[in-house]
Amino acid sequence: MKLGGTEGQGWHGTTILMVRKSNRLVMAGDGQVSIGATVVKANAKKVRRLGGGAVVAGFAGATADAFTLFERLEAKLDQYPAQLTRACVELAKDWRTDRYLRKLEAMMLVADKQTGLVLTGTGDVLEPEVRDGGMVMAIGSGGNYALSAARALISTDLDADAIVRRSMEIAAEICVYTNSQIVIESIDLI
Repeated sequence: MKLGGTEGQGWHGTTILMVRKSNRLVMAGDGQVSIGATVVKANAKKVRRLGGGAVVAGFAGATADAFTLFERLEAKLDQYPAQLTRACVELAKDWRTDRYLRKLEAMMLVADKQTGLVLTGTGDVLEPEVRDGGMVMAIGSGGNYALSAARALISTDLDADAIVRRSMEIAAEICVYTNSQIVIESIDLI
């Protein structure tokens, strides 16, 4: 995913993956930050907890934009406690209509015990379907690689943690904008 930057200098995304299987939700993000063909940081933390720890969120895109979105989502979660979907819909409305927010170049993957959602700057709030006994979502330049691997593994005996780790390893082997320094956050669904 090519994002922002000046002409000829592309900011590239990342890989964020979420797997919900059995009684566990696991989200992971790689640590690489790239400007064009240069790796400028290898251990960025792109997955974190919000909403008093009840929500995990990951971002792909311009870092400053993502931090702005994290702050805005945190404010929406304060306004609509324990209502992740409503908070995300309200953020998406703002993101699409606010002059400042419209210019932000990032995507977010957010989840709590009840749901998982992808948020985009075009106003999308997407919830994936449940397949083969689990839910899988991914964003970023290596997202499709991780998503494919996780979909292939979701029907196996592997638990959510193992699926996420292996899928992120596969994405890091394929996508030049994804590394193997992975940050993982999880929520027990029981």
